[in-house]
Amino acid sequence: MRNAVVALLVVLGLAVGPLAGEAAASTKKSVTVKKHHKLATKKVHAVRRASLDDARALLVQSASALVVDQSTGAVLYEKNADAVVPIASISKLMTAMVVLDARPSLQEAITVREDDVDNLKGTRSRLKVGTELTREEMLHLALMASENRAAMALSRYYPGGREAFVVAMNRKAQALELADTRFEDPTGLTSANVSSARDLVKLVAAAHQYPLIREFTAASEYEVSIAGRQQAVHNTNSLVKNPAWAIGLSKTGYINEAGKCLVMQAWFNDKPMVIVLLDSWGKLTRIGDAKRIKRWVESAALTQRSTAG
Repeated sequence: MRNAVVALLVVLGLAVGPLAGEAAASTKKSVTVKKHHKLATKKVHAVRRASLDDARALLVQSASALVVDQSTGAVLYEKNADAVVPIASISKLMTAMVVLDARPSLQEAITVREDDVDNLKGTRSRLKVGTELTREEMLHLALMASENRAAMALSRYYPGGREAFVVAMNRKAQALELADTRFEDPTGLTSANVSSARDLVKLVAAAHQYPLIREFTAASEYEVSIAGRQQAVHNTNSLVKNPAWAIGLSKTGYINEAGKCLVMQAWFNDKPMVIVLLDSWGKLTRIGDAKRIKRWVESAALTQRSTAG
């Protein structure tokens, strides 16, 4: 009897042994997989943190800056994004929207008058008093070449005149929920035209919905007949003619109080980005900042894609 019991226990031991071994191996394998998964997760997170650290260390010389993924709203980089500062000719994006919202005839003739001349900063203009162009041509010059007299003339032809036009600019700002934004003229020559980088991301996104604004601000050159002479007008943003850039909207600005400013909608790695750079100093600082941001966004995306693969 005892021998039978012993034999039975041996048989059961042989049967249970492999099962226990398989269970142990399975548990060990599961722990190993989880461990590897945790390591992989940590590695991905480490890369993402490193990318964010790189962003914080990114050398952006503009006093205020904001970079946003337009498709998701994710903020990729920011620096003093809530500072309320003068925005100079970035104001002309709002000017263009207010003009187009009124749905006027784009072929109506508009004449430059004496009260369109800049007596505040004394800026020059290719549009002499008495110059007559269509509303579309004036809008094109105001956006691409930042022509102040063109912007002033456009506002004067608005229903109710320039005063009503500025009221409409501020009303539009309120409708877009631009809490930091105020306008006192259609050109931005006054330092009283102010906004923040965070507001300007919204402004750029709104302006990008207008096909004419996209077309006029993203083209590198425009030919127009002024006083009987054909003239070639170039975009104030040199990046629009760079084949490495896919720019959907662009506007520059400068007065002494605002420094050099630049806003853009551009595509990096097949994603739409909005870039706002305010209060840059030096001839090429804002362009240099934009290039550094582009390189960082593209390299960070490549790093994450490589790690994920």
